[in-house]
Amino acid sequence: MSEIPNEVLERIKTVTNKRARFVLDRIVKNGTVTTEEINQAGYDHPPRAARDVRELGFPLKTVKVKASNGRSIAAYTFPPEIELAIGKLGRQQLPKKLRDRIIEAAGNHCQICGSDHNLQVDHRIPYEVAGESLNAEKDSWQVLCGSCNRKKSWDCEHCKNWTGPKKVKICRSCYWAAQEKYSHIAMREERRVDLIWNGEEIHEYEKIQSQAKNEGRSIAESIKLKLKD
Repeated sequence: MSEIPNEVLERIKTVTNKRARFVLDRIVKNGTVTTEEINQAGYDHPPRAARDVRELGFPLKTVKVKASNGRSIAAYTFPPEIELAIGKLGRQQLPKKLRDRIIEAAGNHCQICGSDHNLQVDHRIPYEVAGESLNAEKDSWQVLCGSCNRKKSWDCEHCKNWTGPKKVKICRSCYWAAQEKYSHIAMREERRVDLIWNGEEIHEYEKIQSQAKNEGRSIAESIKLKLKD
């Protein structure tokens, strides 16, 4: 790999996202970073780490290398033309005041599961599909907890709409963008409900958990049976 331009190095110094910064620093030091190295650093989803880097405007090239056990794995590096591509696709960072207003408008809870912990402002239509083009639309943002955001990322990255021509229309009708009115989940014929029990409600959850265990069923199976009664 050729020498990294000073413009790129200076921009890397401004990155505060720890996961993205690890990937960038390792590439600067060694020329590449493998999915194995990302896992060993404590980041369990290497494609998400690479996605963080790309969303910040740093183009990455994926190559195949050998892991420590000899199997073939992915590695990330900068493309030769990085000095031309840098900054063209960077995600805009929401001002804190705007972020706080969005979270407050959502009732200070995750719009999928209701959690009030580790709340994050998320593009309703994935950035990789629409970029920043829909930001002016009403309800272009949603509030998710870290857990639901990771689930969404996983589903999106394994959706057929992700690997082919990316269509905003398909995302608009997905559960991860429209929980109240959707026709699919990542193009799968599915329906789902995410629930969290808080405070005194935990006693009700424990009753369901105990009954499910006694019947040899999962909690989800037990709830479905109750709904059929």
